[in-house]
Amino acid sequence: MSGAGGDYLQTAGRPLSGATNKFLPDIRNPNPATALANSPAHQSLSSGSTSTNRPAASTSSYPSHVGTMPLNASAAAAEVASRTKAAAAAAQQGRPDSAPRPLASSPSSSRILGSSGSGTRTPQSLSRMATEANMSALPPRRAQTFSIHDFQILNTLGTGSFGRVHLVRLKSNGKHYAMKVLRKSEIVKLKQVEHTINEKHILEKLEFPFLVNLLGTFQDANNLYLVLEYVQGGELFSYLRKSGRFPNHVARFYAAEVVTAFEYLHTRDIVYRDLKPENLLIDHLGHIKITDFGFAKVVPDVTWTLCGTPDYLAPEIIQNKGHGKAADWWALGVLIFEMLAGYPPFFDEDHFKLYEKILACKLRFPAHIDPLAKDLIKRLLTPDLSKRFGNLRAGAEDIKRHKWFAGVDWGKLVALHIQAPYVPKVAHEGDTSNFDQYPEDHEPYGVGGADPYRDKFKDF
Repeated sequence: MSGAGGDYLQTAGRPLSGATNKFLPDIRNPNPATALANSPAHQSLSSGSTSTNRPAASTSSYPSHVGTMPLNASAAAAEVASRTKAAAAAAQQGRPDSAPRPLASSPSSSRILGSSGSGTRTPQSLSRMATEANMSALPPRRAQTFSIHDFQILNTLGTGSFGRVHLVRLKSNGKHYAMKVLRKSEIVKLKQVEHTINEKHILEKLEFPFLVNLLGTFQDANNLYLVLEYVQGGELFSYLRKSGRFPNHVARFYAAEVVTAFEYLHTRDIVYRDLKPENLLIDHLGHIKITDFGFAKVVPDVTWTLCGTPDYLAPEIIQNKGHGKAADWWALGVLIFEMLAGYPPFFDEDHFKLYEKILACKLRFPAHIDPLAKDLIKRLLTPDLSKRFGNLRAGAEDIKRHKWFAGVDWGKLVALHIQAPYVPKVAHEGDTSNFDQYPEDHEPYGVGGADPYRDKFKDF
């Protein structure tokens, strides 16, 4: 799970704070091993000061999209160790062509892709369609002022060092939302004030079918509150682990929705910077919702801010060359590979070795992966920014026109008129069966009194 975003590297949900390139190498030497060995990153990794790559599969899925809640390091470390061994074993075996365990209710690829056609939409029409398709059930965004007394707190969906996430019911309309509660004292202590406010401001700008939408925010003397769209289906990560790997048409469906979401963000100069299966929730209709904008940043050109999950980092981030929107397209290549193979293209328990593998960019594909998918992955996982798909003159159109996406009706996709390959079991709007259970032992909310952090959060 990501932190609040900003100048630190996310590993296994535990942010490594610091505004400078403290943990990643400055690799300008043509020999990656030499440059890495002499870098601060290697010294840090050798001393064991960094945490592990990915959050444990057993942790709550909902907080992974609400940010600012680091996970338990020991649990994550154990999971990463087993995950890396499993990935290595799968890679060694080449994942034979036997089909993975099928997803329930998987329709044919023709039903997923929809009818062929240009279906090209401008950013303006995408935004309009998003508002009509996905926001109609929400109250007017930020048109009203909330307090904790406007909500009935139901279940805890997840916990973290900054606070917790609750399923809540808005009393005025009876609808369910996810409320992220963050303790001001912890945010200040961990120097995440700017990052938390930045996440809120970015979420306020976004309305799109494949992004988790923000209803509103408020605060009291002790806590910050973000009221978010509740996504009942859980993480894509969970479905991927249960299935082993996705069939070609399933991976293509989810990848296509990510492409449109990134296109929407990039037209607004927003770089997401934290793509991974854990940050893709599945809604009640089976469509993705990209979550956790703690690392997102408005980047008109490039930024040197370091963040991300290690096995999804683009080479330019590792090399501290400055990065921009192209880093998101690299991450898309990693995601497509992981969905099809069941493991990421670059993995190692040792971050030093992991970064070497990313820089070397030697791809080994399982035999079952579709040739067209391989071609697109190679074009995305290209260290040369002048050749990476998504970063060329045509932008996202190069990706959308690739033969792997042939037949995708992009207009119908964004309008939610294409049936998803898997529809999760959701009994009712407030169903929490796809999330872990937690004890309800939080401190009282809405307590009055002096606010020692009032000036720090005046823009929240």
